[in-house]
Amino acid sequence: MSQDRQAILFGLGAVALWSTVATAFKVALAWMSPVELMWLAAFVSWALMGALVIKQGDITTALRTGWKTATWAGLMNPVAYYLVLFAAYDRLPGQEAMALNYTWALAMAFLAVPLLGQRLTRMDIVAGLVAYAGVWVIATRGSVFNVSFADPLGVVLALASTLLWALYWLLNARDPRPPLVGQWQNFSVGLPVLTLLLLLGPGFQWHGWPAFGAGVYVGLFEMGVAFILWQLAVHKVSRTAKVSNLIFLSPPVSLLLLFLVVGEPILPSTLTGLVLILLGLGLQQTQKSEPS
Repeated sequence: MSQDRQAILFGLGAVALWSTVATAFKVALAWMSPVELMWLAAFVSWALMGALVIKQGDITTALRTGWKTATWAGLMNPVAYYLVLFAAYDRLPGQEAMALNYTWALAMAFLAVPLLGQRLTRMDIVAGLVAYAGVWVIATRGSVFNVSFADPLGVVLALASTLLWALYWLLNARDPRPPLVGQWQNFSVGLPVLTLLLLLGPGFQWHGWPAFGAGVYVGLFEMGVAFILWQLAVHKVSRTAKVSNLIFLSPPVSLLLLFLVVGEPILPSTLTGLVLILLGLGLQQTQKSEPS
């Protein structure tokens, strides 16, 4: 099997798992608070990545170096990003939170201007206008001339999560740590903070096996296995655009699962807004995939 074919299979595996997490978020949050879900998922992911770091023989390196970067990176991801993201999912229908979260790539392009000194192209601006028109449609639930949002705080949290995620990756652009080691170190920093927040908040509570299973699923697949599969895909592929375009398969599957499992009716405003967001991302992606 060729390297590119392997990469596409890894990428499809990651996208398939990411397509299920919006449903897993809503199922888990039906029982648990965002802090409880975050702690359980982070603990599971930390344990999984730690086992893989040990298996790869990188534990000595992981314990000795890289902690200066991990100190601030761990506070951003997992702590700040996932707490804000889960809070958005707790307030909004899963379909809306999921669709709004897909604008992180555009947020990255705009933040790269002041942070990395990059320039915006005309296509970047057009893509941003198209995608954020979709955000407006979703936020107003189709009443585009009505500034009264159904849940303004939920929308702000969802968009804030995209800024945090984009900022995290931009600041990590020159991170010399191996990806898996870096993630494990970040979670090693974040987990004690989340434990403190949990103890100061709802505390450790048992919500039953379905809630526990959903939290473990989020930790294993959204934060763990999907990340590993995506890293393998990116490292094996000859051209990043071949796998990055696969992410466009995830939103339709996510909507279908939210409808079938959670019972969320798919709102026409979500479909319209999501089409605009994906169109904006497609315009941006087409531009980046062109040979220089």
